[in-house]
Amino acid sequence: MPELSRFLGIAILMHFDDHNPPHFHVRYNDFRAMISIKDLLLMEGELPPRVQGLVVEWARQHKDELLKNWDMLQETGKYFKVKPLV
Repeated sequence: MPELSRFLGIAILMHFDDHNPPHFHVRYNDFRAMISIKDLLLMEGELPPRVQGLVVEWARQHKDELLKNWDMLQETGKYFKVKPLV
């Protein structure tokens, strides 16, 4: 599972050839979650509220890049890194 970004101990990942709707995975310590790219809602799992807020803010800033990575990973298996939250 490629790591697209990492910041403040939060890892953002996507699977190759994953199921719809477009989403990304988040790992933070022992927490795991899936976030929808289009509406930035928690689909599965759990994150501390502060971490979820940081992830959603980061994803809002990089939504187009996340969707492009989703398409590339599904079609070609290639991806690119996304800048961390600053």
